[in-house]
Amino acid sequence: MTEDAVFLLDVDNTLLDGDHLVADLRRFIATEIGAPAADRYWAIFNAMLSELGYVDYLGALQRYRLEVELRNDALDFDPQHLPRIASFLMDYPFKERLYNRAFEVIRHLAGFGQCVILTDGDVGLQTRKIQRAGLWDALAGRVLIYVHKEKMLGEVARRYPARHYVIIDDKPGILAAVKAIWRSRVTTVLPLQGHYALDAAGRAGYPAPDIVINNIGQLADFNLPVVFGKRLDTIEYTA
Repeated sequence: MTEDAVFLLDVDNTLLDGDHLVADLRRFIATEIGAPAADRYWAIFNAMLSELGYVDYLGALQRYRLEVELRNDALDFDPQHLPRIASFLMDYPFKERLYNRAFEVIRHLAGFGQCVILTDGDVGLQTRKIQRAGLWDALAGRVLIYVHKEKMLGEVARRYPARHYVIIDDKPGILAAVKAIWRSRVTTVLPLQGHYALDAAGRAGYPAPDIVINNIGQLADFNLPVVFGKRLDTIEYTA
């Protein structure tokens, strides 16, 4: 069945404070293995990000462990601390990092169309994050995780056909890419949360999104005029 509207919601720094998670992880890693070893982990992490195009904390940890074992030399830290870092990530209290009113936003949007998580990331930790945050259940399993979601719009439309889409994402580059493909078929919404959205100079390099909001919670106050058979092409802020 074709919906009037489908709302595509990003996770990190859109529904959930991903920057807070990274800060916590940085502190934990530095405490566990010391600053020099932590620097090496983040170097591997950044190299993998450039290579893969998405964040893979556990993959970087695994690659670091392999590097350590292949070197087989004296280390300034116990390599058995690496599994503790993995446990920190897998057991992290993701639900505590949800932005204020995140579930309220989902419930509000669901009154006007179908809500779907559309996120980039590895298939392991990203899935775990969404489940432990309560988002998987809140969206009844309507979760799409891709390497490059902006390249998967045909698949998104096949799975969740709609007359109009609203994509809510903290990354101006993603919004611009989706707009370039779907054009009038999509409304792009940028919440000013996280390092991508708050980088004014970086944002200036992309076309302006259709709507800019200060935080995700504001969407719970939006009046969404969706009429059966009519494309959603305007959003009116009523608060």
